[in-house]
Amino acid sequence: MPMSPGFHSRLRPILRDVAANFGTPFHIYDEVGIRETAQLLKTAFADVPGFREYFAVKALPNPRILDIMKDVGFGFDCSSVAELILSRQAGARGEDIMFTSNNTTPEEFAAALGDGGCILNLDDISLIAKVPRLPELLCFRYNPGPARTGNEIIGAPEKAKFGVADSQIVPAFRTVKARGVQRFGLHCMLASNERNADYVIETVHMMLELIARIGQALSIRFEFINMGGGLGIPYRPGDSAFDVMKLGRETTRLLREFAGHNGYQPKIFMESGRYIAGPHGALVTTAINRKDIYRIHIGVDACMSALMRPGMYGAYHHIEVFGKSASANDRPVDVVGSLCENNDKFAEQRPLPAIADGDLLLIHDTGAHGHSMGFNYNGRLRPKELLLRADGQVELIRREQTLDDYFATLTYTPKIMTPAAG
Repeated sequence: MPMSPGFHSRLRPILRDVAANFGTPFHIYDEVGIRETAQLLKTAFADVPGFREYFAVKALPNPRILDIMKDVGFGFDCSSVAELILSRQAGARGEDIMFTSNNTTPEEFAAALGDGGCILNLDDISLIAKVPRLPELLCFRYNPGPARTGNEIIGAPEKAKFGVADSQIVPAFRTVKARGVQRFGLHCMLASNERNADYVIETVHMMLELIARIGQALSIRFEFINMGGGLGIPYRPGDSAFDVMKLGRETTRLLREFAGHNGYQPKIFMESGRYIAGPHGALVTTAINRKDIYRIHIGVDACMSALMRPGMYGAYHHIEVFGKSASANDRPVDVVGSLCENNDKFAEQRPLPAIADGDLLLIHDTGAHGHSMGFNYNGRLRPKELLLRADGQVELIRREQTLDDYFATLTYTPKIMTPAAG
């Protein structure tokens, strides 16, 4: 069930006017849908004291979107200085922010710990010695290795660059406890776009067993576990939706069992991005060319600079030719951009209605990891972003890049170094 039906029904009557007013290509997001999904997530975990979602800023790093997340009570999951700055500009401070980076520089640690701080989530045991000042509350990202399988997007845990190995996790917490850390959290993320709730429930179960083991070994209690993100959405027609209510019920049950055996109950954190925003965004582009060679290629005015997922790893995004219905006579076409790369394709051999120059194409489910993954290869520029507000108005929330933006880093103070003789 691509693209949320509510968003689709709100967008269809106004799309031609929006495209005429703002020009294509653009990403457009649905405030009502985002807020509804946020409320659904909170409802699913209503029986879990201290539950909090930390929106994954990397999914949709736009200040207007982050304002909405702050308004619904979410924190922010950050992994770079830019994401920290955006979150703090939205009013987040301290434990409103979870900072999880890898191969972190001293400058990044300084930014994370300054300006009100954050919950610091360390990705490697070696980073303990590199943090300039260990905070009172500290978290580690756990990698269970071959004890668990990942899904096809994120890969097998033992091959991943993320997290502290099972053999290192107790020593890691022992070390920081000895260095004065008094509050503890555990983080784990093993899957991406996972639509099977049972997989995520098993991750929660694994984490609760682990904190019981660590707690017994070190005589500590854990303030929270963060199950990470990875909750999936149905990109393809016929895909099942993630059963978030089941996840909430089973997590509540597991927490109560844990409390019965251990005498306390940790808080539950989550850091979804795609689940919250993905179905509530679309990329709107215009057909500009039809090329009939060995295949039919429909050229559009967007390219991978606007949406990398299909070309980068073959991700499926549903495509709708606005105002035209699917039929048995649809012919398979490739929908392509203008980059000098043959993977610059939004779809390959996708049956679509006959497309003429000027037709609008609606590429579904780009509310997460769409605009944010864009790049400037070939000198192509990234598109604008729009918000369909709850009051029905459409707001420009990011302008398109210009050539001045592209060339800005070529304006600099010249600096020449003469290397010393070797």
